[in-house]
Amino acid sequence: MRTVQTTQVLGNSKFNKFHLLIFLWCFFAIGFDGFDVAIYGIGLPLMMEDFNISRVEAGAISSYTLISAMVGTFLLGSISDLIGRKKAIAICLTLFSFFTFLAGFAKDPTLFMIMRIIASLGLGGIMPILVAIMGEYSPVKKRALTIATMYCGYSIGAIIASLIGMYLMELTSWRLLYWTSIIPLITLPWFLKQFPESVSYYLKKKKGGKIAEILNKVDPGGNYQATDNYEYETFKASTREFPIKKVFSNKRTSSTLAFWIAVTCSMLVISGLTTWLPQIMVESGHGLASSLSFNLMLAVGQISGSIFGGMLVSRLGHRFVLILMFFIGSLCFVMLSITTNSLLLYLIITLTGACTVGTQNLVNPYISEFYPREIRTTGLSIAVGVGRIGGIMAPVAIALLLTTNLDPQHAFMAFAIPSLIGAVAFITVREKNASFDHVVPVKKHKIA
Repeated sequence: MRTVQTTQVLGNSKFNKFHLLIFLWCFFAIGFDGFDVAIYGIGLPLMMEDFNISRVEAGAISSYTLISAMVGTFLLGSISDLIGRKKAIAICLTLFSFFTFLAGFAKDPTLFMIMRIIASLGLGGIMPILVAIMGEYSPVKKRALTIATMYCGYSIGAIIASLIGMYLMELTSWRLLYWTSIIPLITLPWFLKQFPESVSYYLKKKKGGKIAEILNKVDPGGNYQATDNYEYETFKASTREFPIKKVFSNKRTSSTLAFWIAVTCSMLVISGLTTWLPQIMVESGHGLASSLSFNLMLAVGQISGSIFGGMLVSRLGHRFVLILMFFIGSLCFVMLSITTNSLLLYLIITLTGACTVGTQNLVNPYISEFYPREIRTTGLSIAVGVGRIGGIMAPVAIALLLTTNLDPQHAFMAFAIPSLIGAVAFITVREKNASFDHVVPVKKHKIA
């Protein structure tokens, strides 16, 4: 009976059809996550008129839903290590697809808010699970770029939402954006049939047959068997400690706290931009369609930041790239607050997208890989869950700024400080205490 180290097999694998299947489903799921997050800000100008609500009330609705997203991140992200990541993703898709669809039929702001709060449980939970499972199956050498490219689905979803808002929303209703969200629920049966469960979950359950089935797809020439020794006891020993406690063990406390601070700052900026960018531009004198085009360029920047940032990571290292992007983001917000030229605004907003959501797309796999693989979803879920506190504060804080005599565009200045704090937080991360995967070439065993 041979001994098989699943980490080595997965890490040394070459990207094939099996990896592509996982990638496409993750891309699809994160795409609708981005779509559902973006539609609130895009539909907000018309929804405020329809429901006759103030800026502060609109900001409060966004904050309440972000509280729910925080709960979803802690709850669904953490239990995915217990019930399986495939099941957890299915639960998230069902929640945000079905209840966002129902929100499109709400007749008053209270019912709308209730539907969005339930939907946000799924929106908050799905991201860390997708990062963890995509990271588990991605070859180590291309892992950062693969996850960053997957995350482009988030921005593609936001772009589609922006295009619907620009060309169809005023002709129909803001509700069309919400009705479109039923698509993931329709596709759920195909997802359940095609998407694989996590190998880590099967190791915990000692299901050698399932592990062999997956590894033979990852490495077709490996001829893995259910009777192979997949080091169940070694894996079990590594999971004995309570997951939440383990994120602080082995001198990881200072780095864990740094992650929490950085993600809080990042989420504050992202939430504020997603909620208020179109409205700020409308109040700065731009038409609705023109304001939504800024939202479109923000999403284009997010894609650019994810892809080029992912490429830089393989050359310069994760932490250096993240620190640089946070600093550039801070500078972008200062320039946004004082720039009036439309063309220059488009360019700066594109770069801002790269250094906000684009940066966060690189932050997530970095945090996930920092921890041992048995607690990666838990470690990332807690970091993002804590970080959502910043996201909760941002919509109301910006709404209050917009009620003052301050020029609406000057509100962008408020985002420069958290971007700087995020950069400083990553400077303090101690990579020597991390558990990054390191693989060595796997020798093929001949089976007699």
